[in-house]
Amino acid sequence: MLIVHINGGSGREGLEAEGATAYSRKRRSLPRPRTFHDPNPPSSGMSAPERGALIVIEGLDRAGKSTQHGRLCQNLESQGHTVKRMRFPGASPCPHVYALTHNTEDRTTPIGKSIDAYLKGESQQEDHVIHLLFSANRWEAAASIRNAIAEGTTVVIDRYYYSGIVYSAAKGNPTLSLEWARHPEVGLPLPDLCLFLDITPEAAAKRGGFGNEKYETSAMQKRVRELFYDLVKLSDGRGMRILDAGRSIEEVEKDVADRVEEVIKSSRMSQELGSIPP
Repeated sequence: MLIVHINGGSGREGLEAEGATAYSRKRRSLPRPRTFHDPNPPSSGMSAPERGALIVIEGLDRAGKSTQHGRLCQNLESQGHTVKRMRFPGASPCPHVYALTHNTEDRTTPIGKSIDAYLKGESQQEDHVIHLLFSANRWEAAASIRNAIAEGTTVVIDRYYYSGIVYSAAKGNPTLSLEWARHPEVGLPLPDLCLFLDITPEAAAKRGGFGNEKYETSAMQKRVRELFYDLVKLSDGRGMRILDAGRSIEEVEKDVADRVEEVIKSSRMSQELGSIPP
């Protein structure tokens, strides 16, 4: 601190006054602190809620998808999440209590009825036609999926477009490749996470109920499994995780819960839900 004495020798007074003047000039010449406008200032109230997550459970027939789908939904709800349960194509009768007591999609739409009759062997459809019906079934639910997620609801789907394209391509029709089957799916909501429950066709065939629907043959399931692994190598595989479904129900359940928790807690939830790219 610089002190200027009023009384005293003129020489000393002059020096001190000159020092004070220099200090004043120096202070005026210092750059003033700049004020920046923060485009994202801290909120004084509650922040806008993050969106819900889009989770898909895939796998061969009898891999345990419906069981893990139900358990995951129940676990998320017990943690306070709002959950929308969905299944494609629609929801066939399911022995699990959750499917009977909670909102799931069904096969009551005109498209859903056509698919249901085909899967039960009650009608026949050309390969390309039935594939486009499967795709249309997903498209008719696309808006409701996006709306639910935007409102903060987590959507958990048992089978989605992954199954749609691999099951069609697995038929061996030379004009219905994986690439052809994928094309109608472009633009649908893109999952944040797809969990593929992996099991051998031989192990799946030993589980109860195998063979009840059209595609439940060992040869078909073997080809479907091969195509799922091909899919992992494409861009569609970026959000896919392969889980061993041959373990106990409880072990698979914990693995599923851990993977889903990682996604829900990630920064991805602050970003807009994507779309399936070309």
